[in-house]
Amino acid sequence: MFLRSAIVAVLLLLLIFPVARYAGAQSRTSLKDWISIFDGKDLHGWHELGGRNQFSPADGSLIAEASPNGGAQLVTDQTYRDFMLQLDFMADSSQRAGILVRSEDKSENPAGYQVAIDPAQGGWTGALRESTEGEWLYPLTLDPPARKAIHPGAWNHLYVECIGSTIRTWINGIPASNLEDSSRQQGYISLYIAPSQGDTRGKIRFRRIRICTARVHAKPLDEIFVVNNIPNTLSAQEQKNGWQLLWDGKTTTGWRGIFRTAFPTEGWEIHDGVLTIHVSNGQEEGSGGDIVTDREFQAFDLQFEFKYTEVANSGVKYDVKETYNPDGKSGIGLEYQILDDAHHPDAKLGRNGDRTLSSLYDLIPRKDIPEAFRPIGAWNRGRIIVYPDNHTEHWLNGYKMLQYEKGSREFLALVAISKFKVWKNFGRWKEGHILLQDHGTEVSFRSIKIKVLK
Repeated sequence: MFLRSAIVAVLLLLLIFPVARYAGAQSRTSLKDWISIFDGKDLHGWHELGGRNQFSPADGSLIAEASPNGGAQLVTDQTYRDFMLQLDFMADSSQRAGILVRSEDKSENPAGYQVAIDPAQGGWTGALRESTEGEWLYPLTLDPPARKAIHPGAWNHLYVECIGSTIRTWINGIPASNLEDSSRQQGYISLYIAPSQGDTRGKIRFRRIRICTARVHAKPLDEIFVVNNIPNTLSAQEQKNGWQLLWDGKTTTGWRGIFRTAFPTEGWEIHDGVLTIHVSNGQEEGSGGDIVTDREFQAFDLQFEFKYTEVANSGVKYDVKETYNPDGKSGIGLEYQILDDAHHPDAKLGRNGDRTLSSLYDLIPRKDIPEAFRPIGAWNRGRIIVYPDNHTEHWLNGYKMLQYEKGSREFLALVAISKFKVWKNFGRWKEGHILLQDHGTEVSFRSIKIKVLK
């Protein structure tokens, strides 16, 4: 009886496992799931915006020719939600183009996410921007290896994933961008070519344009930086890469007033996932006072979004020590300046602009990068990186604005001629708190997250 039961059990296992393996294999994408949306012969399933006839099939490829009259788009008749898209392209070295995904309408300037094809920008292909000429959502300053992935004058392979709120791109197999954004969940796909410059009429060729909408699955997680536009959240890749929320978007957990044991009862407000210090007297230590993290940090990568009002003045300080300034006023530490440069007088004080937005306050001025700046009232993305070897960087909206070596001879020389010269060992301690400043003007914060570096 025992032997018969054992044999039956083995037979059942042999029957079950192959079925399970087969079911698992069928849940993955196969070659049959990929559908060609350009047959190499005509524009069936597509239509051109603007009526300029700048797209034409030839020799199995789709050729787009630039015009000085403006950009042109070839748009799918069908909309798509979650999908994987891949195609080959070959572009003239000076010609800008792109692929719009989840485009919202069929007008000549539709809103959507544009995957850039931009060899003229020194390797910008695979970056993500808003529509055709809008703000960069994921500049390749955030992923330098991808800037070398394009093969000029040759066929290149572009792969795009749009799954839920995640948009990822690859150029010739190299990860290029990773964006979390829930503002658009469905739309058209279009091929875009930018206007020609002067008398030069560049061309771009497309071929093997294929899409998969069945059994859509994400490629394995990698390690590139994630731009997350969903406030106070962490994507799966951010979590894998070691990020954690420093503020949960709801409570005061992990934060308190400087030189205090509790969070301030006035001045600061939490509402709809935003942490705001309200306007008071325009002076240091306004109505609520500075707030600091409970924890101290040594080497880290810190992200934060901030929005400021006219004539605003604030900052994000790091390496803050409460043993300084024991009279209970503003915390002392290295400061990422937040300032309305156009209207606040501090922008013209200090030396060489070292009190302007994203500068290391009173020590090092930021670079002049026009693309990094957004108007008053818009959300900005700040970033401070302090590496274990004390190399430190300030970033603004995806652009590196300055770098320095904390504790170096050059750094100490700058401290010696700054307002911080009166503080012994300023900027030379190993770790400290992170601080959000109350300078008496209204500034808001959200999506504060940190990755500890080792």
